[in-house]
Amino acid sequence: MKYRHFISFICLALISMATSAQGRVDTRVHIFDSNVRSLKVCLANNMYVPPVLMMGGDDRLIVNFDYLDYDVHYLRYSVTHCNADWQPSQLVESEYVSGFNYADIDDYEQSEATYVHYYNYQFMLPNADMDFLVSGNYLLTVYEQDDPDKILFQTRFSVCEGAVSVFPQVTSRTEVEYNNRFQQVSFEVRYKPNQIKDPYSELTCVVTQNSRQDNEVIVKRPMMVGVDHVTYDHNRDLIFPAGNEFRRFETVNAHNINMGVQSIRYYDPMYHAVLMADEPRAELQYLYDQTQFGRFTIRNAEAYGENALEADYMITHFTLDTNGKLNGGNVWLYGEFNEGYPASQAMMKYDAASGCYTADLLLKQGAYNYLYLWVPDGTSVGQTSRIEGDHYETVNEYLVKVYDRPMGERYDRLVGYGVAHSGK
Repeated sequence: MKYRHFISFICLALISMATSAQGRVDTRVHIFDSNVRSLKVCLANNMYVPPVLMMGGDDRLIVNFDYLDYDVHYLRYSVTHCNADWQPSQLVESEYVSGFNYADIDDYEQSEATYVHYYNYQFMLPNADMDFLVSGNYLLTVYEQDDPDKILFQTRFSVCEGAVSVFPQVTSRTEVEYNNRFQQVSFEVRYKPNQIKDPYSELTCVVTQNSRQDNEVIVKRPMMVGVDHVTYDHNRDLIFPAGNEFRRFETVNAHNINMGVQSIRYYDPMYHAVLMADEPRAELQYLYDQTQFGRFTIRNAEAYGENALEADYMITHFTLDTNGKLNGGNVWLYGEFNEGYPASQAMMKYDAASGCYTADLLLKQGAYNYLYLWVPDGTSVGQTSRIEGDHYETVNEYLVKVYDRPMGERYDRLVGYGVAHSGK
């Protein structure tokens, strides 16, 4: 009990300091320890959908990651309940989790026959040590057992009640253009009569494109309200640049040619994978390619047992040939595989000698999706138009989450969500 109080005190102190310094707590996905790699948070029965658990069902969330080291580290995790805007709610721990708000990670194994040594960690939520009492957003924090101040990473997931039904749609017939560069999201929320007393003040909706945090949209007021439904339509805030299909590469086999890979060679002490040089696609015609909306899958085609333990790490070399430097901003590499890592991993460097942008990342063997985003100076929102291009035919994943906060409540309930794909 004393240890739990100590953890709570530390968390509250950190929140207090962040709030005093910035006014808001930084709850974005962050990897604080460079030895943490290949972090993946997904549903146990489907790794290619957003990490949203349904309360009272059989859904389980899997958290899987590697820690690069020869020695095992004993780790622990805890969660913080957040509102729709991912700021900590007013609830205390006993109101949103059963039991103690911390648990040890007991499922870990050492890598096998790999040049890069690591321990693979995995745990599932909810479990016997931790269950969720209320719906909403949750910030998961993982840290050293004997040093709670040493936070390895923080990541996000959500728990949904399923109290309302959400029906999203996507069209290229937008308020600004017809069948060109944009896609417009609209959706209807259906519920029992009088279930939502005042939709104008109670409901908050969040729309996310391909799991990106930088350009998600929060909508407060519906366009139309009925007895048992509300409609969000003809909203200019819900017009998204269409972008382009994700690029792909595979490093599943260290001794054969893989998709999107020019060469794989071993240079002591590890493998190096040189990807095919990419070029901007903004002026090219749209070409469909079935992707996983930015997600990655760990796999070693030569493994005898578990991919998670036998897949090796490779220095993966990205090249974007822009035939000269692009002024007014920076090129960022985007995909689930580098979400939350320091800017030094996401922002590409310009090489004047070759006229190309490059990035060298340590990635585990597998299949990867990625895009190049242009981030203008002074902004934090990535743009697809300059490098990838925007095509209305692009198949994007849109997640719509609906939160309810009746008068007098102290937190945002996640009452429903829906997923729609453009171009289908």
